[in-house]
Amino acid sequence: QVQLVESGGGLVQAGGSLRLSCAVSGGTFNTYVMGWFRQAPGKEREFVGCIQWSDFNTYYANSVKGRFTISRDNAKNTVYLQMNSLKAEDTAVYYCAARRGNYYSTVSGEYEYWGQGTQVTVSS
Repeated sequence: QVQLVESGGGLVQAGGSLRLSCAVSGGTFNTYVMGWFRQAPGKEREFVGCIQWSDFNTYYANSVKGRFTISRDNAKNTVYLQMNSLKAEDTAVYYCAARRGNYYSTVSGEYEYWGQGTQVTVSS
């Protein structure tokens, strides 16, 4: 059974930084596209970014491009989301997700495995 566990969320002031981690167990990590999504209160879950497993190509939502960076360590079965220059509108529950294969996707329904989420709150 594949399990994803996020960590690193918290409260930060606008302009600050946080790094989220997502540890994966029970599966073959280096065959998954790893994605990050977020969901703010009263809003739908939205794509943040993802990283392919083979060449580590990354893709980002326009709203976070240039501020957020996704990386992965296949040896540690862990994916990271480095968030810089945080804004109040980045406040949300952040989820990591895994998708088998190497095709990236921005659609949450195309990811098979999900973590429980970690809260990120940015105060203005």
